[in-house]
Amino acid sequence: MKTNGFAHTIEISEEAGVRYLHFGSNWVQGAMRMRKPDALELEYTREMLTCLLWRDWALWPRNILLIGLGAGSLTKFLYRQLPRARLHVVEVDPRIPAFAERRFALPVDPLRLLIDIADGSIFVRKSRERFDLILIDGFDHRARAGALDTPAFYRDCLALLTPGGVMATNLFGNVRGFDKSLRRVDEAFAGRVVVLPPGEMSNVIVFGLESADTEVTLADLRERARLLGDETGLNLRPTLKRMVATGMLPTGMMLV
Repeated sequence: MKTNGFAHTIEISEEAGVRYLHFGSNWVQGAMRMRKPDALELEYTREMLTCLLWRDWALWPRNILLIGLGAGSLTKFLYRQLPRARLHVVEVDPRIPAFAERRFALPVDPLRLLIDIADGSIFVRKSRERFDLILIDGFDHRARAGALDTPAFYRDCLALLTPGGVMATNLFGNVRGFDKSLRRVDEAFAGRVVVLPPGEMSNVIVFGLESADTEVTLADLRERARLLGDETGLNLRPTLKRMVATGMLPTGMMLV
């Protein structure tokens, strides 16, 4: 797809039944298994929804902000599996929504799925809407987050969260500057942060909590993971195993 003023092209590749999104390089920006277009193919997208284990997903979240559309994996899953939720997507590249509709089965539903073409950092600074869940997965063609990884941006996200709300951001644990990124989230959320162990692609999912006043036991998390998997196909049991193996739940519970 032509650049239309952007520094990169939008391309796809396919291998073993999976379609991949690229921004002018081999770097994977999204993926879809052709026979399961609404499933979350990449591990990090699944792990960004670990927070569903901390709440009753039949009731929460109801209003979701996604910054960065890409192949629309998170958007499609949430749209299909949380029918009561309203989704607001902010994407900086005006080419992406139509491309995702055409090549990655992104649904069109103006009543439940609103897509704004805007800079995510400017959107959160100016928005007056409140969200239960904010998911951040916005990178340029060089895998840089830019203004989506600054103290001001994280503070603005916190200001948009409803009571008990959660922000989740996708970081890379094997790149220079990761520790600084993590400190920025930690400072913005006053230490109310949950950091998952690095995944198979070195992605690290970091959650910022509007408040942290509920204890969830490992037994509860396992049971919720089982139910969530049965009802939606989202398998978070490997994530829980990795959390336990790395000592994240030494007392058998976590504060969320």
